[in-house]
Amino acid sequence: MKFRYLPTALCLGAVLPGVALAQSGSAQSGSAPSAASPSAAAQPVIEVTAPRLSRELYATPAAVSVVEREEIQQGQQRVRLDESLITVPGLFLQNRDNFAQGERVSIRGFGARTPWGVRGITVLVDGIPYTLPDGQAQLDAIDLDSAERIEVIRGPSAVQYGNAAGGVISVTTADGSDDPGSHIRIEGGSDGYQKASVSNGGVNGPWSHHISVSALNVDGYRDHSSTEKYLLNAKLRRELGSDRALTAIVNLLDSPYAEDPGGLTAAAVDEDRAGTVDSNFYSPTRIDAGQEVDQQVLGLQYEDLSAGPGEFYLKGFYLKRDYQQQLAYAGPVEEVGVGNFVAYDRDYYGGSAEYHQALRLGELPLRYVAGVDVGRQVDDRYREAVNIDGDHQGRTADETQKATSLGAFLQGDLDLTERWTLSLGTRYDRVDFDIDDDYIDLANDDGDDSGDRTFEQWSGSAGLSFRYLPTHQVYLSTGTSFETPTFAEFANPAGVGGFNPGIEPQKAWNREIGLRGNFDNGLDYDVALFSTRVRDSLVSYQIDGRDYYRNAGKSQQDGIEAALGWQFQPSWRLDSALTLAKYEFDDFEDADGNYDGNRIPGLPEKTWVNRLTWQGLGQRFATVETQYIGSMMADDANEVKIDDVWLVNLRGGDGWRLGGDTWLKGYVGIRNLFDREHYANVIINATNARYFDPAPGRTVYAGIGIDF
Repeated sequence: MKFRYLPTALCLGAVLPGVALAQSGSAQSGSAPSAASPSAAAQPVIEVTAPRLSRELYATPAAVSVVEREEIQQGQQRVRLDESLITVPGLFLQNRDNFAQGERVSIRGFGARTPWGVRGITVLVDGIPYTLPDGQAQLDAIDLDSAERIEVIRGPSAVQYGNAAGGVISVTTADGSDDPGSHIRIEGGSDGYQKASVSNGGVNGPWSHHISVSALNVDGYRDHSSTEKYLLNAKLRRELGSDRALTAIVNLLDSPYAEDPGGLTAAAVDEDRAGTVDSNFYSPTRIDAGQEVDQQVLGLQYEDLSAGPGEFYLKGFYLKRDYQQQLAYAGPVEEVGVGNFVAYDRDYYGGSAEYHQALRLGELPLRYVAGVDVGRQVDDRYREAVNIDGDHQGRTADETQKATSLGAFLQGDLDLTERWTLSLGTRYDRVDFDIDDDYIDLANDDGDDSGDRTFEQWSGSAGLSFRYLPTHQVYLSTGTSFETPTFAEFANPAGVGGFNPGIEPQKAWNREIGLRGNFDNGLDYDVALFSTRVRDSLVSYQIDGRDYYRNAGKSQQDGIEAALGWQFQPSWRLDSALTLAKYEFDDFEDADGNYDGNRIPGLPEKTWVNRLTWQGLGQRFATVETQYIGSMMADDANEVKIDDVWLVNLRGGDGWRLGGDTWLKGYVGIRNLFDREHYANVIINATNARYFDPAPGRTVYAGIGIDF
């Protein structure tokens, strides 16, 4: 289904559900918030569900960050995840402005080396895995306009979710009961930024619903960087008595175009930061580099809170994604498998079953979850050679890629005393890869490159938590994880299809100690020290502008993460997030050199975010945000250094009651207040020294909305 003409649906999304379902209660966002005193807010009961075994935060032996709805939405553009997750320590996001390549996410050094999308990190939206069986994920369909909560597990999470070493990002969207009413937003700003969104939610007896629709258009800071994108996210829930419920989820994405301006050399940056490269081999404008995406996701979830002595959850989903991307360089038709135009039709489906139970082991309380995850990915993929003028010269690859994942896990918490909790978990995973080569070019002596590979892995975790005060905790944890190569990382540098026979999964072992808690004076803290050892690290390199991968021996990833929050006055709050890390190759040598002791490229080892928020009467607010991004390297040899930078962002707004539960809201934001030159993305080990993707200077946006 296409949503190219979605503006018509924007109005319908606000009106029709409100007619169909009578709202119960007033719109929560319409009422003026009361400023809570620090002592009143000092004893929160925060539940986390991303680790699959639902716990109180102060009983969780893992580094978990929680971002709630107000922080996600208040004065934000809600376009990319970096806005919402900026105060999560240990997490670093790049590529905010290039929608064709997608936002890149790293957690504790994992995930930074992929040139597009996300890998090594499990991404969930309403329990539906957006991470594929081969380990890659895309974030372009996440609807932040409907997001109620984001949980981030920082560190290896293979026991919970399998093929992921870096952690988990779990997004929960509204279901109508927590945000009833309708919301309309219209925004505009620098670089041709335009966005419109409409949402509606409510409850009627056993039924609840929420629907959100948005349309985005951006010209972009650089030449050839415009984007058009439409999103729909809907959830319908039916209570089946007091203990059972059925939830249906629909997510639709239509991005008719997202242009790719490509990377620049240092000389090109000095000449024109907002420009592109134009040569007889590499020219994003002449070849019209960019992508087109059409995606639909359907999910169905059943919960039974009285399944015998425990709780039972059953989830199923289906994802359909049609994708095509023109890369920024010319593709020679004579090189089989190397075409620069990539397209695929993807079918991804699967589900999970979980059983939760609380019982006693002797005299000790035990809570456990046991479950099974299955997933099947089928990509009909082909490549074509396109010359520098954009003319298609012929097909160079045609294959069907299939990945099947099966995982079984068991995780439990045993309360040794009222203060001590022991957590243990184990998981078995099997991932099967299969390629059917449908392109056999006898004239070029190209044989059948079909093949298959299978990986099996056991993972384990152990944690010990001590709650020394009701809202203060110290924990120790350790765990193992693994990452298989994705299909893109299996690309064969020999220039043929099939699998690269010389690449293997990377494996990691993490050790961690953490402290968290809050005081009656409104002060809260979260500190984690981690040390991770990685074997057979998957690293990228380029040949003629195309990315390939290899295993790089060993690496070490150590650091400290600290988050501090202080509600020092009823209307004032300060938040700070600091990451100090060391990401280094421990054993990495190839034909180009020995990189032992070098920094892993694409990662700053120091980041520091501070946010001061004032919440006035009614809907009035103001926020100032400072962000320090330390220096990083762009290549394995550490010959190209990206300088550190300080950025400052501002936003503020107000609201006016129009009558009853109807509010008019206005807000304005400034990003990069002091117009600092920096880079939105660093292209690792780039061909021809095109490492740099400049970020915009000072940008301004403003929005107006109505809640009713």
